[in-house]
Amino acid sequence: MNASDRCSEAGRPAQLPITALLALALAGFVTILTEALPAGLLLQIGAGLMVSESLAGQLVTIYAIGSLVAAIPLMAATQGVRRRPLLLAAIAGFAIANTLTTLSTSFTLTMVARLLAGVSAGLLWALLAGYAARMVPEHQKGRAIAIAMVGTPLALSLGVPAGTFLGNLVGWRMCFGIMSLLALILMVWVRFKVPDFSGQTMGKRLSLKYVFTLPGIRPVLFVVLAFVLAHNILYTYIAPFLAAAGMGERTDLVLLVFGVTSLLGIWIIGVLIDRHLRALTLVSTALFGFAALVLGVMGNEPVAVYAAIGAWGLAFGGAATLFQTAIAQTAGDAADIAQSMLVTAWNMAIAGGGIIGGLLLDRLGVGAFSPALLLLLLATLVVVWSARHRGFPAMGR
Repeated sequence: MNASDRCSEAGRPAQLPITALLALALAGFVTILTEALPAGLLLQIGAGLMVSESLAGQLVTIYAIGSLVAAIPLMAATQGVRRRPLLLAAIAGFAIANTLTTLSTSFTLTMVARLLAGVSAGLLWALLAGYAARMVPEHQKGRAIAIAMVGTPLALSLGVPAGTFLGNLVGWRMCFGIMSLLALILMVWVRFKVPDFSGQTMGKRLSLKYVFTLPGIRPVLFVVLAFVLAHNILYTYIAPFLAAAGMGERTDLVLLVFGVTSLLGIWIIGVLIDRHLRALTLVSTALFGFAALVLGVMGNEPVAVYAAIGAWGLAFGGAATLFQTAIAQTAGDAADIAQSMLVTAWNMAIAGGGIIGGLLLDRLGVGAFSPALLLLLLATLVVVWSARHRGFPAMGR
């Protein structure tokens, strides 16, 4: 056993390892920004690769597919691999993929690079929460995961707008080149500041079926699927929703409100999660439901829309932390495999949000969004309430 294992497994420090956790947060930031950056630069990318804007949009789709199909198989295949080399390999995947995207003049090669980035994301997301949890004692796991997850709302609220602005100044290729450089810097940071951990020994490796049937795992996965599906139905089609309310020209301001309150949400979750996981999950779900109801009833009132969007951001900001903490606590030693299942459920919800939201929009209009969200969130609330023994326990560990 090396020094880092002795520190983490025998005598963990009382203070949070902020430097190491911030490295994980930056990894999450790179992951989300790599995923979402093309959305703000579709016109430039399409022109640069000589394809239509809709075809350029598939750079986001192929990324999600890579994450969806890779997370569980990769995590199952690498149970015995030491954690830091595995984390470095995932970050290296981003460096390679973003470098290829920067230099490529072929749409096909760019799609291959985006698929590689998605595969790297599936592996990294499966590692991130479990890695953060292993750095700290039991009573600090939630807070450690919250710090590691802070890169996600930062990327969405600040990184994507900043990347879009920079892309308009210096070109979309330079943006992806900067992302490659950021990934290389992060690899050095991880190598020297993030502790290493052993993988599972052969005798302790667990099958996917065993992990899936652990008490509490399936309720958490259902909650992830339903909650994130509700989020993505609205988030994916927020522009047509606002246009129908006469607020189409304020989409950027509305998303800024969402981003700012998301940051506030993850801060609140980080402070309270270690003692109030169940209550916070119930409150977040109820708050999101209230926002959906207001948007359905008063969606033509700008003040009500801004208030509802703010409540939605507050509810969603800490959701990833809540769900990843819940599944890490429920799975115990099987946390990495369980996290890969969570990553798969999350990406299924992203894809489902685009498909189901599109069907609702085409057939019933934006007025159908609120009832659909309320139905999904009511189911979420029932499952969280029922999982009081395992999954979302009444008392935090």
